Amino acid sequence: MKNVTDFARARRELHPIVMVAAYDALMARIIAASEADAILVGDSVAMVVHGYPSTVHATLDMMCTHVAAVRRGAADFFIVADLPFLSVRRGLVAATDAAGALLQAGASAVKLEGLTGHEDVVAHLVGSGIPVMGHLGLTPQSVHQLGGYRVQGRAPAEAERLRHDAQKLEELGAFSCVLECVPARVASQITAERSMPTIGIGAGAGTSGQVLVLSDLLGLDDQFQPRFVRRYAEGHGLVRDAVNAFSRDVRGARFPAREEVLA
Repeated sequence: MKNVTDFARARRELHPIVMVAAYDALMARIIAASEADAILVGDSVAMVVHGYPSTVHATLDMMCTHVAAVRRGAADFFIVADLPFLSVRRGLVAATDAAGALLQAGASAVKLEGLTGHEDVVAHLVGSGIPVMGHLGLTPQSVHQLGGYRVQGRAPAEAERLRHDAQKLEELGAFSCVLECVPARVASQITAERSMPTIGIGAGAGTSGQVLVLSDLLGLDDQFQPRFVRRYAEGHGLVRDAVNAFSRDVRGARFPAREEVLA
């Protein structure tokens, strides 16, 4: 995908959208050579790369650094960047500055969590020429208010609120929306009701597409495997075994070999 019109076309043609979250140039280059459609530089970088306990520790400087790295690795790819914690709650000027910084760093679009209380920000960003992707359901930046990482939308009133927010996001001009940890029936209903594509993560198969974090689908973290994540490789063991093999070769005087020594 090259721009937001490709998302709209995929929705019309019922072509499932594939998005992968990554944070550095090397992984971005690999994804850009794959069959995926887009890269998400998520604020999950604070947890996955920097070791923080939640996404609220992601800063704008942190996000811009990783967006720039991903862009260098995927020069022609569609890149969505998360607006970090509280950046959309400090007023229109601060939100616009944050979104502009992410686009200047290399993002093609920005993603913001929730809707209540910053509807004006969505409208203003869209009106300023900045493509906006929404994010409803489990919104990790609000994890403390939500009482933890819990499925959202199980109660009828919660489901209705999600439907309303998705409708409002579309009306405000969002080109797409992530639905995270939402019951499959609710996500399917929202998708059927909206013309903008939905991207699911823990939201069943009825969305317009799916997103996973690259390190999760590669199985790099052996201590993290939510039910909604499928591992397509056992990367943790692969990397550990490779490092162990290197260690044994060094200690056994088998590395470097003669052909690996520079003259």
